[in-house]
Amino acid sequence: MKNTICEGDNLFWLSRIKDSSVDLIYIDPPYNTGHRQKRNTDHSYEDSFSNYKKFLIPRLLEAKRILKATGSIFVQLDENEAHYVKVWLDKIFGRSNFRNEIIWAYDFGARSKKRWSNKHDSIFWYSNSNNFTFNYEAIDRIPYLAPGLCGPKKAAIGKTPTDVWWNTIVSPMGKEKTGYPTQKPLSILNRIVKVHSNKKDICVDFFSGSGSFAHSCLLNKRQFLVVDENPQAISVMRSRLGKNIRYLHK
Repeated sequence: MKNTICEGDNLFWLSRIKDSSVDLIYIDPPYNTGHRQKRNTDHSYEDSFSNYKKFLIPRLLEAKRILKATGSIFVQLDENEAHYVKVWLDKIFGRSNFRNEIIWAYDFGARSKKRWSNKHDSIFWYSNSNNFTFNYEAIDRIPYLAPGLCGPKKAAIGKTPTDVWWNTIVSPMGKEKTGYPTQKPLSILNRIVKVHSNKKDICVDFFSGSGSFAHSCLLNKRQFLVVDENPQAISVMRSRLGKNIRYLHK
């Protein structure tokens, strides 16, 4: 499973992964927004499901099967399906193994004049047991909002984030941008990878899209296996991750 991109149905590829062999899973599945997600004519995918539960639950069950007892899974969604998926995750991984609902809050884009503008995603963290990886010393520090109240020593070090992560989206003009819709920033993925896995651990993302999770694993010396059935996503990942990445297709 070392540094591999798999093209095709993720259920097919998940079924070929051994039981209890994966240290960390991160998925950013389709949000079931009801419309096609597109950045331009070259990069797009359908994001509408008549039965989202029937689509996602078999894949979550496979995630449970392949995850080590010491492993963790992170599932990122918006308000369309997040509350339903939380209930399904409780049943599959156990409510006692729910660790955090992390809110990724960003402040970019248009504002609604008819409702409070949606500017956050939920990231659900579940462990597979009470024995899980949490590298506290690997957490990146952020500035204090009122540094004068905490003193110069603490202000210089900064503080650890809470379960609300204020982080901009990928800059439309930045070098990180691939052009693939719904691309997630490396800064978010780096935090998850560094804190919840160790070097050489096996990490899996079976809704890989633009490959941000794989890119983070590569940068942080983790082994990865990522899956997507969209040929456009595969093309973006193969270009982004370099020539020495193994590629498999069904």
